[in-house]
Amino acid sequence: MVTIVNSFVSGTPVHFLLDNHKSLPYLPQNRKVFILKFLGCYLQAVSNKTRPICKDINMTQAKNAEEYIARQRFLIAQNPDCGTSHYNLAVALLGVKQYDEAEKELHAATQCSPTLAEAYVQLGGLCLQRGDLDGCMAFNQQAVKSRAGFAEGWGNIGFVYLQKGEIDEAIRALKKAITYNANFLQAYATLANAYLMQGLIDESIETNRKALEIDPAFAVAHNNLAIAYLEKGEYDPAVRHFDKALDLGYEVAPELLKEVEPYR
Repeated sequence: MVTIVNSFVSGTPVHFLLDNHKSLPYLPQNRKVFILKFLGCYLQAVSNKTRPICKDINMTQAKNAEEYIARQRFLIAQNPDCGTSHYNLAVALLGVKQYDEAEKELHAATQCSPTLAEAYVQLGGLCLQRGDLDGCMAFNQQAVKSRAGFAEGWGNIGFVYLQKGEIDEAIRALKKAITYNANFLQAYATLANAYLMQGLIDESIETNRKALEIDPAFAVAHNNLAIAYLEKGEYDPAVRHFDKALDLGYEVAPELLKEVEPYR
């Protein structure tokens, strides 16, 4: 069995593009920019999978990234057609910020294993780093095409639609992601943002609450829930959830904390 390793660079909230004019139609432009600046949104991490493709050691068994990279290179030399070894090498290279070589290995992974959906997701992440939303969308669409029910791919498709301001499409994709994985925290958080951007504040609050039912320590949901309450003019819960996000280590924007300070 071979372990598909999580990306080293996943799991950090990504903020919205500030030229997203289609969102938050109920707000004046200056307030819209303010809110979009501080909502946390995710390009989804790939989940751990074990797939019977070729033998491997788990990254946690390696002493350091260099040892793991050397091990993957050895495995590829022994079996150049093992898509998972190319993928795991790519993930390790991402961890040491060797992005160009990582991208080559991800393409090799998809050529060897066209159904390796995780590799398409990582290629989409590299596109996002370059600001290429269309490329990010295309690779995640390939991910869901290559593996039916791949929740992370649908979550990322929703993320890209949201960045483009195509909110209805984003909501449809994110709901599909949650259908495939009812505990998909980041998809709930991104869906809540989509509702807020559409002016559906109560739906946004409800969806963030669902995320917190799954994981009460999901800090980004506390931050985004606080923003929703702030926009609704309910300052006590806004303060409470900002404070909880801070307690959990989330860097709440000083501008937001200043706005709720008179209500403490």
